[in-house]
Amino acid sequence: MSFKGSENYIASDDLQLAVNAAITLERPLLIKGEPGTGKTMLAEELASSMGVELIQWHIKSTTKAQQGLYEYDAVSRLRDSQLGDEKVNDISNYIVKGKLWEAFESNKRPVLLIDEIDKADIEFPNDLLLELDEMSFYVYETQQVVKAKQRPIIIITSNNEKELPDAFLRRCFFHYIKFPTREEMQKIVDVHYPNIKQKLLAEALEVFFELRDVSGLKKKPSTSELIDWLKLIISDNLSQTALVDKESSKGVIPLLGALIKNEQDAHLLEKLAFMSRRKT
Repeated sequence: MSFKGSENYIASDDLQLAVNAAITLERPLLIKGEPGTGKTMLAEELASSMGVELIQWHIKSTTKAQQGLYEYDAVSRLRDSQLGDEKVNDISNYIVKGKLWEAFESNKRPVLLIDEIDKADIEFPNDLLLELDEMSFYVYETQQVVKAKQRPIIIITSNNEKELPDAFLRRCFFHYIKFPTREEMQKIVDVHYPNIKQKLLAEALEVFFELRDVSGLKKKPSTSELIDWLKLIISDNLSQTALVDKESSKGVIPLLGALIKNEQDAHLLEKLAFMSRRKT
């Protein structure tokens, strides 16, 4: 079964090719791209389209690779020992399974999402090399080997906050999600708002892509922010009028807070709007 996108996810030809290549090669698929371009959603829709379980491991700055395998809860065992609980005699009662363990013991090949791997320490990816290569790991406390019943389909996302080690990159199939073109973006919007007025959509896309082209923006608005902005526009008739009628809007984009996320960019756009009004 090959991935071709879904009703809820428009995947470019290049992205479809990358997903299917990674599945064929049985290598992790490393996905990079601007925040809001659908990297996490790709794993969700891939699992849904294949009818398999999605196991999500969301990485934080404090996450350690060992947590993906298992953790030994020594504190609980000590407490139970003090209370005279008999289960302390079986150390396996205090082994907490991680996301990789869950994926390895799944009877049907699951999709494992390792989300935003670049948030963790620089050694985090290298600490997973052996487990991802051999699809197994050793539990020292119980002296058992956990081996994958089915090799999971692994999707790894990164926002490029840190460079990933070369040894890790060599083991992945890489794909960068390019920002959608205007035509691709229209298809994405149609998925979310199939009944949107085409005149309004055309105007909204023009404003959106003009905004992304503004020089000096610290953070360009993303696909997910466009979807949020359109939701507000559709629900607010006054905003629809202001968007289409540039004279009434006086150069100010309505509901700008859905698109712009920091004060530096907001001040820049206010300044540009002021200068535009002065010229007229």
